Amino acid sequence: MRNDDKARNMAKKRNEESGTAAGKGGAKHYEKELARLQVELAHLQSWVVKTGARIVVVFEGRDAAGKGGMIKRITERVSPRVFRVVALPAPTDRQKTQIYMQRYVEQLPAAGEVVVFDRSWYNRPGVERVMGFCGEQEAKRYLALTPHFETYLIESGITLVKYFLTVSEAEQEKRFHQRILDPLRQWKLSPMDIESYRRWWDYSVAYDEMIHMTDTPQSPWWIVPSDDKKRARINCISHLLSVIPYKKVPFKKPVLGKRNKRPKDYVPDQVIRNVVPDVL
Repeated sequence: MRNDDKARNMAKKRNEESGTAAGKGGAKHYEKELARLQVELAHLQSWVVKTGARIVVVFEGRDAAGKGGMIKRITERVSPRVFRVVALPAPTDRQKTQIYMQRYVEQLPAAGEVVVFDRSWYNRPGVERVMGFCGEQEAKRYLALTPHFETYLIESGITLVKYFLTVSEAEQEKRFHQRILDPLRQWKLSPMDIESYRRWWDYSVAYDEMIHMTDTPQSPWWIVPSDDKKRARINCISHLLSVIPYKKVPFKKPVLGKRNKRPKDYVPDQVIRNVVPDVL
């Protein structure tokens, strides 16, 4: 069997499995519940804009745990001007000379914004620590200081919600094989992903200490089991909506009125333009 056929079959099987596991009614139930939650996210958006709220949502977790898919479902039906996703690349030479938090502070929300971090300042005690980009003592000191930084954010009026997505060894391996075989997913597979697969237990030790030292009453970690992606999405979005005290903002229906009259001297442009050809 060709690799692309294998990829399609694997994708179909995964969709069927996750659809069944998503709850009673399978895939249809999932789509219905997701649509309902996305309506609530739209209500949350209106409330954030009206009240000038500032919200930060942090997503951390294992590679291939489903962070990207989770963030996509949260943001796909709302405005990118309100729900802003931050996924920072490796620091530049200049940024390497700054204090570590500096480039993350620059991304914090202004009034009326929700910033969703696809990985965050927890890169330091996670991937950077495991891969040797920072020393053990440096990582431990960072972990000791991070709760103070988050307390400052909260006391400044920012709502901070932190999620950690977990995935089993077997499920992560399945997803990595999917990425290897499926051309639509190969871009997701980086050298760091391969290292995270090989260093599973190194990451386990690092993440356990990270959560232990930064799980505080003011800024707790919320763990999201994500072997079943669809169930994880429904659970996580429901929880996010439950921890933010938003209210439905009444929508004032605008009156469209009438179009203005066509000018008597208006002549349509007769120049032949380049038109995209039909392919269907």
